[in-house]
Amino acid sequence: MDKRYDHVASEEHIRSLWEEEGTFKAINNTGERYSIDTPPPTVSGSLHIGHIFSYTHTDIIARYKRMNGFSVVYPFGFDNNGLATERFVEKKLNIRAVDFDRSEFIRICLEESKKAVEGFKELWQRMGLSVDWDLQYSTISKEVRRISQAGFIDLYNKGYAYRKYEPAIFCPVCRTSVAQAELDDKESESFFNDIVFTGEDGNQLVIATTRPELLPSCVALFYNPADERYKKLKGKTAHVPLFDIEVPILEDELVDMEKGSGLVMSCTFGDTTDITWYKKHNLPYRQSIGANGKMTELAGFMSGLSVKEARKKIIQELLEKKLLIRQQPIKHMVNIHERCKHEIEFLALPQWFITILDHKKTFLDQADKIEWFPTFMKARYKDWVEHLGWDWCISRQRFYGIPFPVWHCLDCDAIILADPQDLPVDPQEAPYKGNCPSCSGTNIAPDTDVMDTWNSSSLTPYICAELIEPYKGVPFFAQDAQKVAETILPMNMRPQAHDIIRTWAFYTIVKAWMHNRIVPWNSVVISGHVLAGTKGKISKSKGGSAITPEHLLKTYSADAIRYWTASASLGYDVAFSEEQIKVGQRLVTKMWNAFRFVKEHLILCDPDNVPENLGPVNEWLLDKATICFEQYHSYLEQNEFSIALDNLEKFFWHDFCDNYLEIIKDQLFNPELYESDHLCATKWTLYVVGLRILQLYAPYIPYITEAIYQLMFKEHVGVSSLHKTRYAAIQREFVFKEGVKTTDILIEIIAKVRKLKSEHQLSLKTELTQLTVYCGNIDQCERLKSVEQILKGVSKAQKIEYVTESSDAYALEQKDDQWHAKVSC
Repeated sequence: MDKRYDHVASEEHIRSLWEEEGTFKAINNTGERYSIDTPPPTVSGSLHIGHIFSYTHTDIIARYKRMNGFSVVYPFGFDNNGLATERFVEKKLNIRAVDFDRSEFIRICLEESKKAVEGFKELWQRMGLSVDWDLQYSTISKEVRRISQAGFIDLYNKGYAYRKYEPAIFCPVCRTSVAQAELDDKESESFFNDIVFTGEDGNQLVIATTRPELLPSCVALFYNPADERYKKLKGKTAHVPLFDIEVPILEDELVDMEKGSGLVMSCTFGDTTDITWYKKHNLPYRQSIGANGKMTELAGFMSGLSVKEARKKIIQELLEKKLLIRQQPIKHMVNIHERCKHEIEFLALPQWFITILDHKKTFLDQADKIEWFPTFMKARYKDWVEHLGWDWCISRQRFYGIPFPVWHCLDCDAIILADPQDLPVDPQEAPYKGNCPSCSGTNIAPDTDVMDTWNSSSLTPYICAELIEPYKGVPFFAQDAQKVAETILPMNMRPQAHDIIRTWAFYTIVKAWMHNRIVPWNSVVISGHVLAGTKGKISKSKGGSAITPEHLLKTYSADAIRYWTASASLGYDVAFSEEQIKVGQRLVTKMWNAFRFVKEHLILCDPDNVPENLGPVNEWLLDKATICFEQYHSYLEQNEFSIALDNLEKFFWHDFCDNYLEIIKDQLFNPELYESDHLCATKWTLYVVGLRILQLYAPYIPYITEAIYQLMFKEHVGVSSLHKTRYAAIQREFVFKEGVKTTDILIEIIAKVRKLKSEHQLSLKTELTQLTVYCGNIDQCERLKSVEQILKGVSKAQKIEYVTESSDAYALEQKDDQWHAKVSC
């Protein structure tokens, strides 16, 4: 072994080895299948350290499961479908989608996303993800488009998907409708504006609003039926200031009598309450804000202005005409689109929806059939479901995405679905062949919307299933495919971050139930985010951190970075810590040096058979190794990889390096002082426990452990890679209570002698003429006598005297250049 570990050269060599031998391919690993529904990262820029953090967690579990005897099915996808990729391409090439033909822009998106995918994949491989790259998919691929469209047809036929001209959440910046799950809340400073309306009797009616620019969309005034101040207005009308509009005055319990004047205007649409009133009272629709975020012709003098410009303009007009009598500054929460951070609007559009409000109880029940790690994360899911207020809008008005396999008859309004055998199809590129099945008309137009990205991502268990032989091409949504679906689903694990519980986790649970009445996975493993100081989570949309994975990999080994990721508790956010990466780098160095020392003395004495006389010290280490594995296994079965690592660290650094290696050095350097069978037992223990340590560290730091295995253990073990070895074959159980008791006493005496020498500023190699040990009882004396040569070797004592009496002796005396130490058990 080289004096120093060259992680750059070693990692490159190991990656080539894994690839050449297909180490992580599911077909090359026997055992019960363990499938992972890995999150496909969005192809929109570059990966950040937060991605490395969470995806490494998944890999640790995958490697553990593989070594625990499972045939791990570990696919990997890339989400290059939808708005995020569209925005990425526009920004990268400084172009706008609206300036291109749809097919040409799609071609550009596919081309650019393919380049980005290659960069992503290279980084994941450098980080040592044990992915089966034969099971790679893209969310815009032909296969995924077919699955998504087939799934839509299945839901439509089952009555779960419907189309309706309906108020929808709309982002005027991204120019598309969005789902409730894609909203964030933002505190905004604004004003309550007290505006004067005129009743039909000529009296002034004051309403308070934060959205005066919506006056041209006013369709009614409302008061609470319990409000005595306004009961006389029931059935009357009011005149909207600045606009020639008469609106009815109605009553509704949703009006807050304590807010503002207690009289409110309803516009189409300022908020969800407006939508409720629009539906409940059958109000007209007056659209004063267009899809481009500009005021429409209906807004009169504000036409063509942005919302903020229009607000300033109308306040100016109201002030000039003395129709604005008071402004009160307020802070309130507004909904913003999580992607662009712009305030959303509500527009009425023909949209596709999936019915979820009618099945909230079912989706709560489904969550109870899944194990959640950590368990408290299920509460976030339940809270989301319980507070849902909208069906899931899956329509998006974008260029790039998966089109709905639908045409519309303009004569009879019939919805015409594509034949499942023809999927995937793009109705805008492929005109419907034939007449309308309902009215035989020929006036047929394609559906121009594309599906919400989550509508496809929510099908990842089905996408992953199709990657596995013999399920390629299986129509999972056909009536006769139910039994087939149940043979591959549920998958074993869904790893993901906590911020997409309301989207990815929820929507996938929805789809699996609607399609096949099953849960998509047995367990959900939730990771936290990486925090960049006070700036919140590191993300692509926020610009992330200057600490990029590429930058870190120039300085540190992949193993050191992985070590940092494993230090976080499951489900909790963690601040980025370069110091913790440095700790990981020290571990890599320590491991290389420890095994370099071991290799020099590793002359095998039949490692397959346990020596008859191991001796107390070797028994102690084997017993400790057994306990370590039991705890390690218990924690990792609960996906508590950080706690498992802490336990392993204590064993490696303290028990193996600090104690065992120091104790046996004298045997290795002065073998003539020890019996040959005892020396052989020590070397046997070094081999066995060394291999155990490598195997336990392998999921966390796969490169250094593989490198050492290839140099020292592969030839005898006979398995091509450490990561294909099995715990059951190597982590054998050893219980030596007596050996542990004896060695614990030995370690206690050694520690006290070392401390005495250090306090007297002596080298630990300083010889003692005599060491007197006050044992306290005969049993302790006899135990120490059984390891006397080891005690002499470590303490450098020429003579040891045992005194069978209790004492607090702790002294180091010098006389005539001779040192005499006294310690007690």
